Amino acid sequence: MLSSIAIKMRPEAEVMNLERLGSIHSSTLSFMRTLVRRIMKEEWRFEHQLFDLDENGYGTAIYRITTPNDTFSFVLFSDHLSDEDRSDRVIATRWDLTMALCEGVVDDVWLENLRQNVPIQEAGRVDARVFSLSRANRSSRLFDYVLNELCAGRQPNVDRIAQVGYLYRTTAVYGSGKLGMADWNKVSKNFKDFNRPFAPEMFICYLLRQFSLDQIEHIAKKRAGDKAVAIDDQIKRYFGIGNSTGLGMAPYLVNHGELLSQWIEMRETALVQVLHKVRPTTRRVELFHDLLKRAAIHFQETNTEDQEQTERNKILVKELAEVKSWLSAQEGQLDTWSVLSVHAKQTWSLETQELIHSICMEIHPELVNDLEETCTVVPNPVLDPEVSTKALSKLIEERYGWALDIDFSKPEACDAFWYRSEEKLEPRLGFIGADPGVEKQMPLPIGRRVRDCYDLLIDDVKEYPESDVIHFLLRHPSQKSIVRRVQTMTKHRFAEIQANLSDRNIRPMDMLRCKLAFFGVSKFDPRSKLWVRNTMYQGAPLVSDIGQPYGSWFLPLKPVLEENRK
Repeated sequence: MLSSIAIKMRPEAEVMNLERLGSIHSSTLSFMRTLVRRIMKEEWRFEHQLFDLDENGYGTAIYRITTPNDTFSFVLFSDHLSDEDRSDRVIATRWDLTMALCEGVVDDVWLENLRQNVPIQEAGRVDARVFSLSRANRSSRLFDYVLNELCAGRQPNVDRIAQVGYLYRTTAVYGSGKLGMADWNKVSKNFKDFNRPFAPEMFICYLLRQFSLDQIEHIAKKRAGDKAVAIDDQIKRYFGIGNSTGLGMAPYLVNHGELLSQWIEMRETALVQVLHKVRPTTRRVELFHDLLKRAAIHFQETNTEDQEQTERNKILVKELAEVKSWLSAQEGQLDTWSVLSVHAKQTWSLETQELIHSICMEIHPELVNDLEETCTVVPNPVLDPEVSTKALSKLIEERYGWALDIDFSKPEACDAFWYRSEEKLEPRLGFIGADPGVEKQMPLPIGRRVRDCYDLLIDDVKEYPESDVIHFLLRHPSQKSIVRRVQTMTKHRFAEIQANLSDRNIRPMDMLRCKLAFFGVSKFDPRSKLWVRNTMYQGAPLVSDIGQPYGSWFLPLKPVLEENRK
């Protein structure tokens, strides 16, 4: 018998619509938020084991991190990078900064080994004591400006910072066994501090932010001496870490359907708790209004050159004003927040609907935050050979009706294909007739594969009405992987993105946006429908804030300081 929570959850067809997934916003359950809560609650300790940088900030640094459970080391190598070598592309081979998150204490011998391998990234190899590897470039628009201001004894202009938001931008963050690193099983089982999805990767970005602030103050002090000033703490918190995310992230959600379902179910469970189980009190409504105002300013401060995203942000800001007016008109008569959610679905855009949901979760942390412990799952692929082919075809009809409804006979329905580049083995999107390599395409279009399997099943049932899965696969061995996927994913409520991933007009950006929202990033700046710039940890507490009270950093706003120069 389904629980009341399961009954009240939104249907799969609504939740797993790709356009809606591409409209999700970060929330209190996003992975950066949950990691920072853990750091602050457990009062992790950070210290410089080594900070050997010259007046240009080049050299080596090691941060030692002590948690209630273990000790870790964050190792960075900062090198000169010419402007012509600076690139966000994955094919780059040199960066301003490379770094590794390691278990335990790094001694001199290990440091030299890391020095030989970390700066060359994919061309090098590390061992299983390393959890995560990354690289980053200085912001060409902001780093030198902030440095010059500090050297001149002035605070940098906040409006100018808001145009960018970070001193460094990372172009890749690796983990989970790549390049010899510890795999997820080792990390999750043996290191409690990083036992949630992408925790090592999120942590390395948090510490990169800290280093960016430490480094630029170090350079200013070296160059200007006592004339240099430190960055005001409010401005420090407003600095995040930039991130460039490309198509390589998109297939992850398809290839890890069980994990995706767990993330979505965690979020949908939180929504059920908030939307249906509490009456909005006067204080909670006031908090909601405060966050509506904050959201409007946040999105007005978000800079993007993408016309579509600019228009989406304008519509969002306009509709937030309408939400405010509608909510004020209720005069305390709301029985539950679900009334607002239903009205939003009937009235406003997907962006606004999903932001309302994030705000509802934000103002009820006591109902939501404990769910952060449910964000992981142990994959359990299933292939049941004894199921009848009739039962399998019925299962597909029940759970994959969205795929059967797609007309794959139309040329545009099968025009796109996914493949891996020969140079970097990174996922790419090609189009039949325009790009070579269709014969090497990746099996990502689940809907089309399910349709092909279903058609074979129907014909097979006609000829062998009493057959089962094992005999069907003996006759059609190429269908083994999709049959296993169907039998596995139908055990999970939200495992499949209900969209045709081979359609000519597919928007990989929606898949990127979904995953990044679960990470906790903000201020999306699409550069095409294939890659996006965004900001991580903007507004988050600093290492120096540990042990002190801190507020929410949801929807960060630029600080207002009297001494900011025009």
